Parts: sequence; structure tokens; C-alpha cells
Amino acid sequence: MMHWLRMACSLSVLGVAVAATPFVLSSVPARAFFHDTPDIEGGRAIYAARCASCHGANLEGQPDWQSAREDGTYPAPPHDETGHTWHHGDAMLRDYIRRGGQAVLDDMGVDFTSGMPGFGDELTEDDIEAVLAYIRSTWPDRIRAAQAERSQLEAGSP
Repeated sequence: MMHWLRMACSLSVLGVAVAATPFVLSSVPARAFFHDTPDIEGGRAIYAARCASCHGANLEGQPDWQSAREDGTYPAPPHDETGHTWHHGDAMLRDYIRRGGQAVLDDMGVDFTSGMPGFGDELTEDDIEAVLAYIRSTWPDRIRAAQAERSQLEAGSP
């Protein structure tokens, strides 16, 4: 009799645990389980708050972005398909956002004056990745593929 009682109690506890699982799991963000899923909506919000004032609400950049200003800096370029963001790999883009354009270009030995500030003290690595995921999500497939290939080459993998 005691065996059956223990078994019934165990099944009751198991039943409660199984029944409660959807409620417990639904309170945990899905991103916690799928770390490789980009947070495009979060990236859109961060972009709107941190990037759009220079690069445009629709990623269009500033007018005449290819012409230097009097101080030698260039207006903020577009991040849409008409710009050159997609010509760079992910590692370089992350570094550019984190440390700012001038620091990256100086380390590369590029003689160019960048007005891009660094956001490493304000954005986490996940924030930066989310912004890049949002920007990439706006590109046509062929441009996303070209940029992904560039990122692989930059990382040293074929």
C-alpha cells in the first residue's frame, strides 16, 4: 500500500510540474534559449535612439555623405543598401561602433578623418549585435550574402 501511495504522490508532483512548465517558460524570453537569434526589434529601437540622429531614421545617411566638410570629416553615410556598410565584415563593424571610427582607422593605418564616435561605454556587445542585425535585415538578399561572405573572409574562414 505504501508503494502505491508514494507512486501516486510522485505522479501528482510530476503532473503539477508538467502543467506549470508552460507558465514558467513563457516568462523567460525566447532569446535566452536561442542565443544565435538576432534581436532585430531591439536593434531597431537602439538604432532609433542612438544612431538615427546621424545616420537617418530610415538608414538613409546625411546628404552629400561622400563629400568632405570643411573640417575634413564626412557626413554620416547611409546604412541601407546604397551605402558602404555592407562592404565591411562584422568584426570591423563591431569595432567601429565600439571604439569609434577614428580609433579603428588609425589602427588600420588609413588616412581618413572619421566623425563616428565610439559607443563601447554605452552599448553592450549584445546591443551592438542587435543594431547590426537590424541594419542587415533591411538589405536585399544579395547584399546580405555579400556581407556575410566578407565577414567569413575577415574571420579567416572560407
